[in-house]
Amino acid sequence: MTDNEAEYNNRAKVPEHPAIMAGWARDAAAFRAAQAHAELDLSYGPTPRQAMDLFWPGATHDAPIALFIHGGYWQALDKSMFSHLARGLLAHGVAVAVPSYDLCPQVTLTELTEQLRDAVAFLHRRHARRLLATGHSAGGHLAAMLMATDWPARGLPADLVPAGLPISGLFDLPPLMRTSVNAALRLDEAEARRLSPMFMPHPGGRIHAIVGADEGAEYLRQSRGIAEAWGGTWEALPGHNHFTIVGQLADPGSAMVRKARDLLP
Repeated sequence: MTDNEAEYNNRAKVPEHPAIMAGWARDAAAFRAAQAHAELDLSYGPTPRQAMDLFWPGATHDAPIALFIHGGYWQALDKSMFSHLARGLLAHGVAVAVPSYDLCPQVTLTELTEQLRDAVAFLHRRHARRLLATGHSAGGHLAAMLMATDWPARGLPADLVPAGLPISGLFDLPPLMRTSVNAALRLDEAEARRLSPMFMPHPGGRIHAIVGADEGAEYLRQSRGIAEAWGGTWEALPGHNHFTIVGQLADPGSAMVRKARDLLP
């Protein structure tokens, strides 16, 4: 029987995670300070955390746009720790939007997901282009939820988010109900299934899920499962755990950045 608490406790699996996360914060702050074409703290909703940083590759704002959504099990972290992950795509002429959002348990996961949809609508109103959605961990879940959104019901183009690159994502949420993660999420079986992309019809578009080969059986199952459910592809990167894998986005020469560029609508 799967020990879900152990399988989904990423910090326990990677004892060196405090140093890795401190490096994120340091690199992100240095990256922001060096950007001449960044728009910081753009408000897309009524609360302080409903804000995004938008990094442009140049002075003109005609570049394609990718959205990067941070993780933290929907209950921790913010955009300020991940700015440097825009570096890879910026080098290829792609703008990167990095939003924060309100966290559980202050909001429900349903409300949190709606906030990310508001962030996408904000970008469309401003720039009228389709988006690649990428994100790490809980952000990978939210990227898939954006692909599965009924955008015409919101007065927006059906193919607004036609591609996704979730990294170490979560797409089957019922197993989390049997972990300490659910203390903040407060999911019941019905909501957990309703918010699970793996149980949703294939929304169209292209999805490529990436996971670290060292992340464990459940995380590999999650990425394989969404690829199979949605007719997409997936891969496990050797030598990477839950915390090291996302750093590939900061490297313009990485295979992950090339894949993201290829997925751009």
